[in-house]
Amino acid sequence: MATVKFLYRSTKENEPLTARLLFRYDKTDYVLGAKTELLIYSFDELYENSKLSGKLYWKKLHEKRNTKDIELENKQAEIGVELNKIKNHVLKAFNGTNIAEIINDKDWLKKSLDIYYNPQVKTRELPKELIAYFDYYLDEKKNSLANQTVKNYGVIKKLLIRYQTSIGYKVNISDVDLSFKNSFEKYCLKEGYANNTISRAIHSVKTICLHARYNGLDTSYQLEKLKLKEVKVDNIYLSFEDLEKIEKAELNSDYLVNARDWLVISCYVGQRVSDLMRFTTSHIRKENGKSLIEFTQKKTGKIMTVPLHPKVIEILDKRNGQFPRSISEQKYNSYIKTVCEKAKLKEKVKGSKKVETSEGSKKYRKEEGKYEKWELVSSHIGRRSFATNFYGKIPTSYLIYVTGHSTEKMFLSYIGKSNKDLAMEITNYFE
Repeated sequence: MATVKFLYRSTKENEPLTARLLFRYDKTDYVLGAKTELLIYSFDELYENSKLSGKLYWKKLHEKRNTKDIELENKQAEIGVELNKIKNHVLKAFNGTNIAEIINDKDWLKKSLDIYYNPQVKTRELPKELIAYFDYYLDEKKNSLANQTVKNYGVIKKLLIRYQTSIGYKVNISDVDLSFKNSFEKYCLKEGYANNTISRAIHSVKTICLHARYNGLDTSYQLEKLKLKEVKVDNIYLSFEDLEKIEKAELNSDYLVNARDWLVISCYVGQRVSDLMRFTTSHIRKENGKSLIEFTQKKTGKIMTVPLHPKVIEILDKRNGQFPRSISEQKYNSYIKTVCEKAKLKEKVKGSKKVETSEGSKKYRKEEGKYEKWELVSSHIGRRSFATNFYGKIPTSYLIYVTGHSTEKMFLSYIGKSNKDLAMEITNYFE
């Protein structure tokens, strides 16, 4: 549950109050702060010839009760009403926003207060149909969402359109309740979608509906209950032994050597491929003899400074200080599978990969099973391998900084080690 508190944070005598939003999520406490426009002026009108400042009023008189001073009580009531309006606005915005968005936006409270003081004038009626609101949401968020996130929403939107066709009517925002969730889940399972894919789709629909609620549209009182538990999947990663085989693999094509170098680099810098392929020597700087790479993450907008592992420097030295050639994510995914196949990463491991539902259907669904490791390699494996290989060797807080996960729980679910693996590593600290 979130709460809003107000404080006088300035050393000056007459300054606006500061609002603080406090909430707990995933066993972690968060505090966001921002200045209001509620200026606590001096109150000479209360006490003639007084030097009572706004600061002193707030600290000495605002909470004072039974004053028998009608002017003071009126002033307390006036300020109290405004504080309640601000508080209600912030809490309504909080309840209508996905918490992950709030956690990842340090200016969220400031933006919420800006809307309070400068309410947006609605130039057109908001769409009440779920699909139409998807378009509205993406248009409004076009400058803050990563390209991949927009693509993901587009995929879910197409899935919803197919679902609507199957049920024969359009779904409104207010229709999204437990009955919708059960019906949508049943349709997706019939179409062969994996449990986690359905769960992510429901989560995205919920985010859209919360945004609609924040904008004043009616939503189901069951909306908060909409969730589908994700099934734990085996996260594939490349161990240090795998990386050694990859480095020693005989590759006769330059494009495969180029992809291999990117793959090795990715396993030692722990970044998304969308950032990886933008790396150039201009991002590198040296400090105290150490090589660092500085860049802005494409997905989050965070400015990052990451130390370069000796393995990365070794590849750069081999290439006269240059990074490998940039290639598309689609080609990268294809090439690194070939690289890992040539490195003989043929150990059978549990995982899932896209397979055609039937020959010639051109419809693909993820299918779980046991596959040779090289078949399951994709662009995400570098970031996951970094997190997994260095877990227990580098403090977790440092690893989370590099990978950019919001919480330790998210990080631990991301890495590809079993409970047994983690338990065995903990025993090293007992020796």
